[in-house]
Amino acid sequence: MAQFFSVHPEQPQPRLIRQAAEILRAGSVAAFPTDAAYSLGCRVGDADAVARIRAIRAVDEHHHFTLMCRDLSEIATYARVDNAQFRLLKATTPGSYTFILEGTKELPRRILHPKRKTIGLRIPAHPVPLALLEELNEPMLTSTLLLPGNDLPLNDPEDIRNCLEKRIDLIIDAGACGLEMTTVVDMTGPEPKLLRAGLGMLGPLGLK
Repeated sequence: MAQFFSVHPEQPQPRLIRQAAEILRAGSVAAFPTDAAYSLGCRVGDADAVARIRAIRAVDEHHHFTLMCRDLSEIATYARVDNAQFRLLKATTPGSYTFILEGTKELPRRILHPKRKTIGLRIPAHPVPLALLEELNEPMLTSTLLLPGNDLPLNDPEDIRNCLEKRIDLIIDAGACGLEMTTVVDMTGPEPKLLRAGLGMLGPLGLK
């Protein structure tokens, strides 16, 4: 049965964030709000938790997980970023963007795309996941809380509780958030390539 934490959306209570981090460190799966939709997340190294997220989402090994980071220095640890890419990331983060980049050897092979060796990375613009990442002192592996057969992600904590309280370990309730997902941009080629138009504006990317 999932634990249910109600936190302030702008100033999340440090006590609850510490408890949430401890739950994640124990190999758990959590649902939490972001600047886009709610997401599922776990620690990067927890293979069982990753498998549980795949099962909940009904996705295979070709699904791009997103590595949610605190800042650009973390992204540079886990992805190969050249100067031009870094400038674009600096101009658009934190924000509602997911960038597909080539992963480094710091990441387990099982979470990379099996053929391209890439991963999605993002820095959210929401106080709750940023506080959680700071307390964990490491990135989280995440996936939008979009259930099989649904066109839109879950965005209401009570709906998440009703659907998933027996399948995940923690629900962090900071109120309902948006239904729109992040803008996804492939950064592995010579120019940024739009894969999904979402909440993040295209102008700063030089895209239309």
